[in-house]
Amino acid sequence: MPYSAGPFIGVLLVGSLMNASVGDYVTPGISLDLKHDSDVGGGIHTSTEGHIATIPGKLVSNSGVFSIESSKPRLNIPEMNDIFIGEVNRLNEKTAEIKLLHIESNQDGHRSLPAERMFADIFVSELVDRFIPSAGDALRKRDLIRARIINVSPMLKATTKGDPSLGVLYASCPPCGAELITSDSAPDFNVACPRCDYRSFRALSNGFGHGHFLPDGANLQDLNRPGQRWSKEAEQLLGHDGARPYLSPVADHRRGWSHEIPEFAKRSPSRDGRGGRARREMFSTTCTLCNKSTEVPFKPTPGKPIRCRDCMAKVESGKVDKADLAKEREVMKNARANAEKSHGVKLFVGGVSYDATEKDIEALFSSHGKLKEVHLPIDSEANRPRGFAFVTFADRGEASKAIKALNNSELKGRRISVEESNSTGRNRSRKRRKDR
Repeated sequence: MPYSAGPFIGVLLVGSLMNASVGDYVTPGISLDLKHDSDVGGGIHTSTEGHIATIPGKLVSNSGVFSIESSKPRLNIPEMNDIFIGEVNRLNEKTAEIKLLHIESNQDGHRSLPAERMFADIFVSELVDRFIPSAGDALRKRDLIRARIINVSPMLKATTKGDPSLGVLYASCPPCGAELITSDSAPDFNVACPRCDYRSFRALSNGFGHGHFLPDGANLQDLNRPGQRWSKEAEQLLGHDGARPYLSPVADHRRGWSHEIPEFAKRSPSRDGRGGRARREMFSTTCTLCNKSTEVPFKPTPGKPIRCRDCMAKVESGKVDKADLAKEREVMKNARANAEKSHGVKLFVGGVSYDATEKDIEALFSSHGKLKEVHLPIDSEANRPRGFAFVTFADRGEASKAIKALNNSELKGRRISVEESNSTGRNRSRKRRKDR
């Protein structure tokens, strides 16, 4: 019978009865030419039929123990003292978050890293050998750096201190995007932009400006000014209040040297006087449960529950009496009634024609009662009405009559929907229209 060649996997013919020997490349399911009492290691399954490969790779023997040497590169997991190349991904008040790009000290560093080991934190004290108030004073987002792993559990931590090869390798100008170069023309600044007048400080590596290579004889550590105090001029520009990533002019020259921080970015002082969270506007009100004065970080809505911290804790723990909750409902009911007297009852009008005007809407609704306000929102881009309007009646009874009379009526050739303006009512209306 003539022999017919078939496809090969490695050096083995698919479908042949040949058993793989030491040195052969195998794939899962291939029988191995081993004795039944052979010592086996990883990648080999032993059964009554013999030994079978369970992973792809080369069959090897180490000191009499047979195993499969996987052809798949091992996982690229950062370990203690590994040197890596990374990119500054985020600047926090006291830490810089670095995205690991390549592990130099790992032979498998060219492969992707596991998601849970893709980011490392560098604490502000691990950036350079001088006092840095905030991480944004020595790094900027998208800077490329070389760093060393100093902690792997429970999270990765790194440092750019202790070795002149560690530090910033590449930095771009925040205002114009040009590559920064080293400069000692101004005290306390060691990088400058060749295109614009931006200058700043970076925790420099000796390899700065040369990619990941370290040139022979390079020495930029003096530009980091280790152990030196900041000048009075630079001291005023550092982030002592922890205001990163909202950076001072030292870190973002576009804002100007005498830049005033806007209200939304200002930070209220903490107990140590060094800054804290951004200020939030507080509104004075009365707790609907205990009737005591309190403050909340939002504008209270009449008829909605507003509770102080103590009452919130009681409600969450289920320790509030039913009688107290009943009193609260009465308080909210009275608040809604008082709000209606002072603010009126607002109606939502949907399906309004683009040709309709506020006068058209006012003429239609005013015949059903006294109006306090008519508002027709305009789309600023299209310069036309947005298709809905709000009408406020002074009296609830008149508002209810207007809803019954005008809901599903026509205005300028389009059928309109009229309902009380609140989220519950609008949701009900949408569901009715969808069901139809």
